[in-house]
Amino acid sequence: MNVSAWSIRNPIPAVMLFVLLTFGGLLSFNAMKVQNFPDIDLPTVTVSAALPGASPSQLETDVARKLENSIATVTGLKHITTKVQDGAVTLIIEFRLEKPVQEAVDDVRSAVQRVRADLPADVRDPVITKLDFAAQPVLAFTIASSKMDDQSLSWFVDNDVTKKLLALPGVGAVNRVGGVTRQVHVDLDPARLQALGATASDISRQLRLVQTESAGGRTDLSGSEQPVRTLATVRSADALRDIQIPLSDGRRIRLDQVARITDTIAQPRAAALLDGRPVVGFEVARSRGQSEVAVGALIQQALLELRAQHPDIQLTEAFNFVEPVQEEYDGSLHLLYEGAILAV
Repeated sequence: MNVSAWSIRNPIPAVMLFVLLTFGGLLSFNAMKVQNFPDIDLPTVTVSAALPGASPSQLETDVARKLENSIATVTGLKHITTKVQDGAVTLIIEFRLEKPVQEAVDDVRSAVQRVRADLPADVRDPVITKLDFAAQPVLAFTIASSKMDDQSLSWFVDNDVTKKLLALPGVGAVNRVGGVTRQVHVDLDPARLQALGATASDISRQLRLVQTESAGGRTDLSGSEQPVRTLATVRSADALRDIQIPLSDGRRIRLDQVARITDTIAQPRAAALLDGRPVVGFEVARSRGQSEVAVGALIQQALLELRAQHPDIQLTEAFNFVEPVQEEYDGSLHLLYEGAILAV
């Protein structure tokens, strides 16, 4: 049967089919997400293990080699890349492309569990994740204020900025870069400990019980059943000074009798620089399957609202991976329109 001849004799069905295909194409085009690279799953798994205070040589012998030997038995393995640094080990396990991603993750997790008991007791539980290209940041900003210091700015980013941006659809993660982290230091005095007959383990054991909240069951109160919780928290460093430390001989001492407690900041392990100056910044990553252009527009709008609510802050764009994507998208549409016109 000649389709062309039939369409000429019966133009209405052919026109209707063309209209339906055009309408479906327009709907599909509008539903497409604008991204620099498509969301792809590569069978690559990352294993991270931490042992604070350990040297690279100790980590290589006690952690890295044991994990490598166990993971090496997994089928479909292609490469293992290990990075060892002070207090941390990172393994990047690459499988052949035909290996399903979830199967690769499950196989690596099983291999790690087989040697978990052979690792040092102080090693934190290894974190196993698959490689996700969508988790890469698309926007980064630095923040400054005439009324806040680095500690206040860091808390402002962790609390206000992060909450506002994570509430936007399509935002997958907000990570602070640079700044400082609040930390309470408890510096023990060995001479006082010896004079009072206390040990560092007594102090450590009691401090582990601080900041604890646990369920305590239920009770009847005024004819209704209410949940009961056990609260053992302190709200400030001053309250921490008054904590009672029970000793093995039955005596009790206050924490400030054997230690100096200071509310300060943690030692910086990383720094963010802009034009050679230390700054406080944050990076924003999109969620998987979301449009970089749409998410970038929502982020910019949210930051404008944040500036209006806090006139004292100044936000500076450090890098923007959304604009190149928008330019490439606009250029592609321009070429598409030119081709359609020339074809007609």
